[in-house]
Amino acid sequence: MIAVRSPEAIAADFPILSHPTSRGKRLVYLDSAATSQKPQSVIDTLVTYYTQYNANIHRGVYEIAARATETFEAARVTVARFINADYREVIWTRNATEAINLVGYSWGLQNVRPGDVILTSQLEHHSNLVPWQLLAEKTGATLRFIPADDRGVLQLDHLDRLLEGAKLLAISHVSNTLGTITPLDRIVPAARAAGATILVDGAQGIPHLPVDVKALDVDFYAFSGHKMLGPTGIGVLYGRRALLEAMPPFLAGGDMIRKVEYEHTEFNELPWKFEAGTSNIADAIGLAAAVDYLSNLGMDWVRAHERELLAYALERLAPLESRGLAIYGPKDPALVSGVLSFNFADVHAHDLASILDTEGICIRAGHHCTMPLMEKMGWPATARASFYVYNSHDDVDALAAGIEKAARVFKV
Repeated sequence: MIAVRSPEAIAADFPILSHPTSRGKRLVYLDSAATSQKPQSVIDTLVTYYTQYNANIHRGVYEIAARATETFEAARVTVARFINADYREVIWTRNATEAINLVGYSWGLQNVRPGDVILTSQLEHHSNLVPWQLLAEKTGATLRFIPADDRGVLQLDHLDRLLEGAKLLAISHVSNTLGTITPLDRIVPAARAAGATILVDGAQGIPHLPVDVKALDVDFYAFSGHKMLGPTGIGVLYGRRALLEAMPPFLAGGDMIRKVEYEHTEFNELPWKFEAGTSNIADAIGLAAAVDYLSNLGMDWVRAHERELLAYALERLAPLESRGLAIYGPKDPALVSGVLSFNFADVHAHDLASILDTEGICIRAGHHCTMPLMEKMGWPATARASFYVYNSHDDVDALAAGIEKAARVFKV
């Protein structure tokens, strides 16, 4: 049985949160949608690898090389179990971006033809838009977009028509800018009925929501380790095994081969066919430690905690709306995952973030790699606070106090 812990107790597991800023302020970290902080268990796992069994994998027969290989492959099994996949369907990448590009090049160039449709949405991060623009240019396919309303909610009234001729549906699980949760339970069955292959950008989904790739019925699911308490530089592509078997390698070199002759190569079996060269061994092992940490908390608890925290934030910040605070995205915490995107009066988002920084409060300001969405909505930029397992009501109170300070500085 999972032990319920307070956010304050959880925060104590994250060493960086105990260190004050250079101004002597308590660090209030509200930028987990960009990258999350790391618990001591993940840090210890990395240190243990580098100090006790740093060696290359799949090659050496000596003791520490064998231990490195065993732990690396055990990490793959841990991640596979976390998403309910077979370990052969878990491909290590650098991040979600590389995972999406792998599909674009390896699956897309083999399967997408002139006149085919690639359907995505108006909420997408550049990483789930630009690769499909490039694929459409190379293949003669057409891009279509599921529209979003002024709340950032996808409009599905004409989904069947948008899916006509679709070879690929590529859509985010959660919007990084607004936190909007995509209704995959409605979109995926429609895409399946239309005969489309389905890719989900899970970079903002898997840190915050329980994910079962079989239950979701998706063909590909991409995510990054650093947004889910893991290290940077490690990501995952889940792919349905039959599709991965049929796809050619994305990169070529060592470790992804079975036999090489001067004029011919036989490629390795899954998952190693897609893992050319020396893998990011340490950070894959570190990601497994992060998965263990989240599993011990329980993803249902993670989701419930963020819903409660967002509800409190909306209530706490509501009095500031009469003074010019504009909060974007759905106001129902059931539709949002851990993100609060806003602007305050005529204060530029970057100026607001700078004022909050003087109080030790870390938020993101800018277009959040969603420039088309910003242009559609008429926002030059937004400020974005994003919550995670180590955040508490005190952090929300600090955010509100920081905005009050900005109001005084800018005489709002």
